[in-house]
Amino acid sequence: MTHAPAPEHKPTFASVPLPERIGRAMPLILIPLLVVLGFLAIGNPSSWLTLTVSGLAMGMMIFIMASGMTLVFGLMDVINFGHGAFISVGAFVGVSVLLALGHWTGAPSLALNLGAVLLAVIAAMAVTGALGWAFERVIVKPVYGAHLKQILVTVGGLIVIEQLIHVFWGPQEIFFTRPQMLKGAVTFWGAALEKYRLLAVAIGIVLFVVMRLVLRRTRIGLIVRAGVQNREMVEALGYRLRLVFVGVFIAGSALAGLGGVMWGMYQEVITAGMGESMMILVFIVVIIGGLGSVEGAFIGALLVGLLQNYIAFLEPKLALISNIGLMTVILMWRPQGMMPVVKAK
Repeated sequence: MTHAPAPEHKPTFASVPLPERIGRAMPLILIPLLVVLGFLAIGNPSSWLTLTVSGLAMGMMIFIMASGMTLVFGLMDVINFGHGAFISVGAFVGVSVLLALGHWTGAPSLALNLGAVLLAVIAAMAVTGALGWAFERVIVKPVYGAHLKQILVTVGGLIVIEQLIHVFWGPQEIFFTRPQMLKGAVTFWGAALEKYRLLAVAIGIVLFVVMRLVLRRTRIGLIVRAGVQNREMVEALGYRLRLVFVGVFIAGSALAGLGGVMWGMYQEVITAGMGESMMILVFIVVIIGGLGSVEGAFIGALLVGLLQNYIAFLEPKLALISNIGLMTVILMWRPQGMMPVVKAK
């Protein structure tokens, strides 16, 4: 008489050995640790608070741009350098809407100002989402599975779209000012905290929470996460993962457009090449966070934003290489990234 094997129980976090638990929790400790080290190094509480809020705002905007990229990377295995073009297009579309609604942005009304920003965001995300759909169909689809070809054709697509921006909006930089009620700062604990940066932090947190809820609490999120880990299994269950791929690509492109609008308002100047220059930070965040990991991208983006602001204040000459140094340290510690998605074998 044979006995059926006992069911295999998945170990809980509490049953994992303490050293391994500490290792898993370490990425979550890095942000508060960096904040504390920044306070000790800067010394002045008001300066530290201003730099911290600025770093968080910068990190949130980088996360918005990188979140779509990391899903496309993790789910579709696509190296898309054209992602930077969506950032630039989103910025130009959004700023065009803001300039057209000058009577709203110039009014001393928070409701009108936020309404103008909302319309700009909707327009930017709609245009970049549609552009992402066309980009995937025409440029990316023929080169699935061929990374070298992906790099070549997506870089080519980036250059073409940048030139189209020159055609539609001209080659010059476009300077503008933020909506009236988003200018200036509020004073807290002796520190001047810019209103727009506080708004950027709030938007980034809300977006991160929504993405986590969608990925973990909805059916489509379950399919996306399962597709990242085991594409063959999901397709064998009858799901049309190809449609999921297209949807993720469109969503990632729209998020890039949102990030472009927010970054443009942060800098108060936009150029056709702004997305291309931001791709360096986006790739750093995607790599150190772990491919396919939204949580990893969130932590990585905050680390990048905070470190760059602290270093720029303490030693400006080192600010340019601070992010490369951060990536080097993280990858020496965890070559797969801080919170990589473990794929089934």
